[in-house]
Amino acid sequence: MTEYGYFLSCEEFTPQELIAQAERARDAGFTRLAISDHFHPWNEAQGNSPFVWSVIGALSQTVDLPVTTLVTCPTVRLHPAITAQAAATSSVLLDGRFTLGVGTGEALNEHVLGDRWPSFEERAEMLEEAVEVMRELFTGSRVSHRGPHYTVDNARLYTAPRGRLPILVSGFGPKAAATAGRIGDGFVTMAPDADLVAVFRACGGAGKPVVGGLKVCWGADREKAVDEVHRRWPTQLLPGELAQLLPTPAHFEQASELVTREMVAGAVPCGDDVDAHAAAVRAYAEAGFDEVYVGQIGPDQDAFFAAYRDHVLPALRGKSTGPGPVETPEARMTGEGAPAPDERAKGPADGPEFAPTG
Repeated sequence: MTEYGYFLSCEEFTPQELIAQAERARDAGFTRLAISDHFHPWNEAQGNSPFVWSVIGALSQTVDLPVTTLVTCPTVRLHPAITAQAAATSSVLLDGRFTLGVGTGEALNEHVLGDRWPSFEERAEMLEEAVEVMRELFTGSRVSHRGPHYTVDNARLYTAPRGRLPILVSGFGPKAAATAGRIGDGFVTMAPDADLVAVFRACGGAGKPVVGGLKVCWGADREKAVDEVHRRWPTQLLPGELAQLLPTPAHFEQASELVTREMVAGAVPCGDDVDAHAAAVRAYAEAGFDEVYVGQIGPDQDAFFAAYRDHVLPALRGKSTGPGPVETPEARMTGEGAPAPDERAKGPADGPEFAPTG
C-alpha cells in the first residue's frame, strides 16, 4: 500500500519552520518525511537554504517519522566519505529510520567550491562510484579506495549505521531507471510514470520501493494560490536541462520568465478542491509508487495541514470525506537527477525540486 509523506523544502523555509512542519505533518496523518538538500534556493522569493544534516539532527529529536533525503548529491560539494558519515550519523539518531536519496546534482548547489561542472555522463559515473564508496563505509570496516573520481585513505566510520542504510537513486529517464535498479535500494522519480517504474522493476528493482512527490498550493482562493506558485516555484516548469546547468538563483529568475501563470495553473494543484488534490497524489499510487511526498508551497500551512488531515488523506486511504471544495476557517486563513541529454524530455511534472540532484 502506498504511504503518504510530507516534503520539507529547505529552499523555502527556515530550520525552525521545517521542524514545526514536521510536527504538524505527523499530527495530520502523514507517515513519513522527505527533505531537500540545497546550498542555494532556486530564486530569491524562496529565500532559505539551511544545512540539511543539521535539520535532520533536529528532526530526530522532535518526531519519530522516517526521514529520506530527496535528494542529496554526494559527488562534488561533499565527498562521498563525508556524505557517508553524515548519513550514518543521521541513521543512528533516527534509530534506523533514515534513507539516503542520492542524485547527480545541479550546478546551482555544486559549483560553489569552484569545481568544474561535469557532463551528465561523467556525473553519472561519479554517482555510481560514490554509492560504492558509501556502501563500503556503512559497514563500519576500514576502507581504502582509489577510483577514477575518488580516493579514500584508511577511513572508518566509528559511528556506523545499525544494519543496512538504504540508498535510493534518482532519475527521470529509462537509463537512470535502469541504473537505479542495478545499484540502488530504490528509485526516486517525480513524474507518476508507470513506464519508468516498469523499467526500474525489470532492471533489478523488483521488490524495491519507488518514491516520488509533488508540490501543491492549498488555499481557499485558487487564483491567489496560482500566483503564489508562480512567484515562488516557476522553476518547476523549466524545460530540458536548465535545472541542472544554471549556476545561480539570478539565472533561474531570468529563465523563469519563460514560465507563464497559465502554465502554472495547468500543472500544479492549486486551490481547495479535495478531489483535484487527491487525484494528483493518487496518480502516483496508480503508477506503482510506494511512497509519495506532498509539499505545500507558500505560507498557508495551517489550511494545508487541516485540509489534508480531514479530507485529502482520508480520501486517498479510501475513507469518505465528501466531494468538492472545502470551506473551513483554516482554509480562509492567510499566513505563510537529471536526465541524460538523450533521454525523454521533461514534462510539466518534472520540476527541478525533485530532480536526481542535491
